[in-house]
Amino acid sequence: MVTIVDYGIGNLRSVEKAFHAVGAEVLRTDDPDTIGQAERLVLPGVGAFGACINEIRSREVEEAIHHAIDGGVPFLGVCVGMQLLFQEGLEHGTHRGLGLLPGQVVHFHKAENGAAANLKVPHMGWNVLTPTRSSRLLDGLDEGGEPYVYFVHSYHAVADDEADVLATSTYGHTFPAVVQRDNVFGVQFHPEKSQYHGLRILENFTQL
Repeated sequence: MVTIVDYGIGNLRSVEKAFHAVGAEVLRTDDPDTIGQAERLVLPGVGAFGACINEIRSREVEEAIHHAIDGGVPFLGVCVGMQLLFQEGLEHGTHRGLGLLPGQVVHFHKAENGAAANLKVPHMGWNVLTPTRSSRLLDGLDEGGEPYVYFVHSYHAVADDEADVLATSTYGHTFPAVVQRDNVFGVQFHPEKSQYHGLRILENFTQL
C-alpha cells in the first residue's frame, strides 16, 4: 500500500494514477494517524515551498511524517515534495523545511558563479538523469535507453552532503535530481509524467 499525503497541494490524481499503473494499491489521506502508520509514504508538491510547508503544518501532519520516517517507512518526495525534505527554502522569503536533509532550496539564477543569471525559468522539459551512485530506486533505468525525465521547476536543492545526491541533471549548471538518505528519497522531476523511466522509479519504490 502506498499512502499519498493529501495536503491540498500537488498533482495528486496524476501521481495516484501512475502508482496504479505499476500495480500499487493507493490511499490518499491527510489523517495524521493513517500517515504515521503507512507502509510507504509519498509527498507530492506543486507550487511554492512556503505555501506547501505551511499547509502541511496547518493540517498537523508534519509530526506523523517524521514518525513514519523514524520507523523506517520508505518515503518519497516528488518535485516540491523533494524540496521540502531540506532544511530551508528561499522562495519568496526564508522558510523552514522538514529538515530531513541538510541544505537549501535556491532559485536557478542563484548559481554560485553567476553563470545561470540568464537562464530561462522555469526549467521545463526533458533532461537526462546521471546517477552518482547505485540505489534500488534507480534499478533498471538503463533498460529503457538513456534515462530522460520531465522537469517543471524554478528552484532546486543545494545539498550540503554530496552523499545525499543519488542522481543529477543539468540546466545551466548541475543540480540534484534524485536524493536519498537511508529510507528517505526525493525526485525533483515528475515521475508521473516521465513515461517508462518515471514509472520504473515508482515501481522500484513500491518494492523497497
